[in-house]
Amino acid sequence: MTWHLKEKLQKIMDNEQGAMVFAPGSRQGFALVYPNTYHVGMSNLGFQIIYQQINQRGDTACERLFLPDRKTEPEYIRTNTPLMTIETQRPLYEFPLIGVALTFEMDYFNFVSILSLGKVPVLAADRGETDPFVMIGGPCATFNPEPLADFVDFCIIGEGEEVIHEILDIYYQGREKGLLRREILFNLAQITGVYVPCFYQPIYKEDGTIDHIVSTKGVPERVKRRFISDLDQYEAQTVVVTSDTEFKDLFLIEVARGCGRHCRFCMAGYCYRNPRVRSLEKLKVAITKAKEFRSKVGLMGAAISDYPEIDALCKEVLDQGMYMSVASLRADSLTDGLVEALAVSKHKTITLAPEAASIRLRRIINKSITNEHLYNSIKMAIGAGIPHIRLYIMIGLPFEEQEDIEEIVTLAENIKNYMESLGSKGKLTLSVNPFIPKPFTPFQWMAMPPMGVVESKLKFLSSSLRQRKNIEVLVDSPKESYMQAVFARGDRRLSAVLLEAHSRGGSKGFKQAMKANQCTEEQYLYRQRDEQHEKLPWEHLDMGLDSSYLVRELETAKKEIFTAPCAQGCTRCGVCKKQ
Repeated sequence: MTWHLKEKLQKIMDNEQGAMVFAPGSRQGFALVYPNTYHVGMSNLGFQIIYQQINQRGDTACERLFLPDRKTEPEYIRTNTPLMTIETQRPLYEFPLIGVALTFEMDYFNFVSILSLGKVPVLAADRGETDPFVMIGGPCATFNPEPLADFVDFCIIGEGEEVIHEILDIYYQGREKGLLRREILFNLAQITGVYVPCFYQPIYKEDGTIDHIVSTKGVPERVKRRFISDLDQYEAQTVVVTSDTEFKDLFLIEVARGCGRHCRFCMAGYCYRNPRVRSLEKLKVAITKAKEFRSKVGLMGAAISDYPEIDALCKEVLDQGMYMSVASLRADSLTDGLVEALAVSKHKTITLAPEAASIRLRRIINKSITNEHLYNSIKMAIGAGIPHIRLYIMIGLPFEEQEDIEEIVTLAENIKNYMESLGSKGKLTLSVNPFIPKPFTPFQWMAMPPMGVVESKLKFLSSSLRQRKNIEVLVDSPKESYMQAVFARGDRRLSAVLLEAHSRGGSKGFKQAMKANQCTEEQYLYRQRDEQHEKLPWEHLDMGLDSSYLVRELETAKKEIFTAPCAQGCTRCGVCKKQ
């Protein structure tokens, strides 16, 4: 029953603090969608940042909508009830503007489902003058929105805090003037950081690669990303407090954005450079705010231990009588102060990300961490009373050899021996993930190894370490990783695949949908791209990098040469020359 579904949404909001609800008709409506469950979506800080930015305007009421859980979705279908927002239980199709935050490729299936369940025309071409405008933003929209091009009216390329206001201003001006849908889209395309797919058409060669991209007269040939130069201008912390998240006891605070370490596999390190930090004074204000709701803060950023005032920040958290948590840490920038703060905060595990075990492979991927760094970090952690260690490892990396896989086993055994020599009886966990080549990285041209090869390597790791007490090997599903990889470097033809997969039950129908649309895994996964001549599906998006920079970095990787981190005055990649 519809009343039961509405009641469930109302109960969700009853358990929240900070949600913003406005009287019906007092503001224009904006539906902010996360294409996964409430539990997952409310764990995303970027989603909450945009929610706050829109609602701070005097003219727009931003309401949240999520994918129903498995028990609730059948009830929407059975009663033919459109998906509704949390705040006012308003159907999705009634909102003039819909914004979708896309962080993971596997959520593409959910995105299509949400449009369908929300009674919104799924294809952009089928939307008329009275239908909603559908935009996407977030990491996936930034580095390659092409697989979703047929479903979206426009995309935010880059960071959204500033551009969302320009988008809303142009949209409202267009409505006031009575402009047609396409005219409003044309005006939106003039905004830096806004990509309107219908104005860009890829032309394919006979071999299935892109020959060129035709852009409509009057729109930029390349769409530049948006970039927030001063993070202190915008708050970035938990807005709606709820216990139903991955971080139920944490108040999240963004400390830094971007990363200047140049890890060659990391999209975020290239699309969000150069690295920026919030001032300690702004963070102190955020910590004071956090104290109203939680006793523990989660410090967010690509490399928290790289924050230049990390010890002072940790001291501030503890001085305010609070605890803290972080994600993974850089073994080469870990401090005693940070480790002590984590120990006081009752952390039982410290997470490090060497990504590769062999020094050769670390040079290739530009991971500057040495084994000495790892051992020093482990010594600090155990000395502070943190017993467990977790390591992030990737397999299937470019130029990887069997010896590199064997070195993972050796490294794990040596670290476990070292932990025991320090008196620790804690667990060593290896979190092992298949490597996925991403756009705007030096490895964007690389072929992936066959899935069977990766599966055999995972089995080798598991069997080699199975008998060692207190060593745990956790592996991601290669099947799912390879599906993500198709979308990560996919082109516009995958929109038809997604639509077909939706009709076949979502991700479980993906392989059949690929076949039905004459798309092959060989084409997207196992083919080496020509870095000199092939036009990639995302090349009309501009992250500020010099055109030759990624090619040079790939050659540097092949030579196993290290690239130094970002530094003041450096212009080698081109980003800082163009800001």
